[in-house]
Amino acid sequence: MSYYHFQAADAEPFGSFEVFYVETWETHSTDFSAGWYWQACFPGCLPDGEPCGPFDSEAEALADAQSTEA
Repeated sequence: MSYYHFQAADAEPFGSFEVFYVETWETHSTDFSAGWYWQACFPGCLPDGEPCGPFDSEAEALADAQSTEA
């Protein structure tokens, strides 16, 4: 698991997200496929929203997370 900062259009960092890999992930409402995911959160805190993915690589998950913020 790796933590990163979102970046604004002016390259100022803000917020935080993690990128992680799971083999399988079953919750009470959703089954997640194996792969790389990203999720908004701060280290040591609960995540903010559902994870995005799966992606084939950590680089793809990271690129997607960074492209979703303005």
